[in-house]
Amino acid sequence: MDWLLIVLTVAGLSVFEIVSSIDNAIINADVLATMGEKARRWFLFWGLIFAVFVVRGLLPWLIVWATTPSLGPVGALLATFSSDPAVVAAIEESAPVLLIFGGMFLVLLFFHWLFVEEKTCGLRSEAFFSRQSVWFYAVASILLAVIVWFALQIDTMMGFAAVLGSTAFFIVHGFRQNAEVQESRLRRPGMSDFSKIAYLEVLDATFSIDGVIGAFAFTLSVPLILIGNGIGAVVVRELTVRGVDKIRSYCFLKNGAMYSILVLGTIMLADSFGFHIPTWLSPIATFGIVGYFLYRSMQEQKKGAAGAV
Repeated sequence: MDWLLIVLTVAGLSVFEIVSSIDNAIINADVLATMGEKARRWFLFWGLIFAVFVVRGLLPWLIVWATTPSLGPVGALLATFSSDPAVVAAIEESAPVLLIFGGMFLVLLFFHWLFVEEKTCGLRSEAFFSRQSVWFYAVASILLAVIVWFALQIDTMMGFAAVLGSTAFFIVHGFRQNAEVQESRLRRPGMSDFSKIAYLEVLDATFSIDGVIGAFAFTLSVPLILIGNGIGAVVVRELTVRGVDKIRSYCFLKNGAMYSILVLGTIMLADSFGFHIPTWLSPIATFGIVGYFLYRSMQEQKKGAAGAV
């Protein structure tokens, strides 16, 4: 991998981590506003260490190790920098299992947002799909059945990984639904700062799963994922403190994050079935999609400012 591609990959990972963590940053800011100064400082420093090195560092390494157990823990960490033909072959052999797992997770995440979640509609079609929320489970079931059917023609482990991807989605979705309920309770007086910090760390871990899984559409290199996602996590923490109101004003950024998730999930699924996808496509697509919806958000800001005059 040449240096230009490395820089492009890290930049793409960082942008994707930032836009996919917008909801997390807003919730963090709302809860932090109810905490004491000492607790806020503790969360912003030690919570950042935990978010970058434990969650976003440990999770991708564990995923690579789980899908390629023959490498061992150290081998899984260093595999992508190894020129050993046996290591390269092991990674290539296990990649479809990892990619179909991640692709299934991301595609279901997008369709749940499109059909079920409340949103600021940036495209006309989004309003139509929001009125068809009852169809989400039918779409998810049919999509899973089709992908598993074709995967089983290639490898039973691929079919099982696709099912695991859907299982992971519904587990994470359940945690997030519970988090929405807990957030309103955290704003009431009487709950300790320690409990709020514990809640924010668990919430951050669930939100980080999207970024970590999506990162494998950019690269299978765990060190690059750690760097790119780590930079994104630092920026999200900074926005939590200084710019959360600014984030809210960009009303279509979440749309950009979700369409990026759809594209990355599709790339992972296609790659798992043997289609050759250029490495540069994931970061370029992310820049283009996020840039478009950022532009749309800025245009909406100007309309609002003009209307207020």
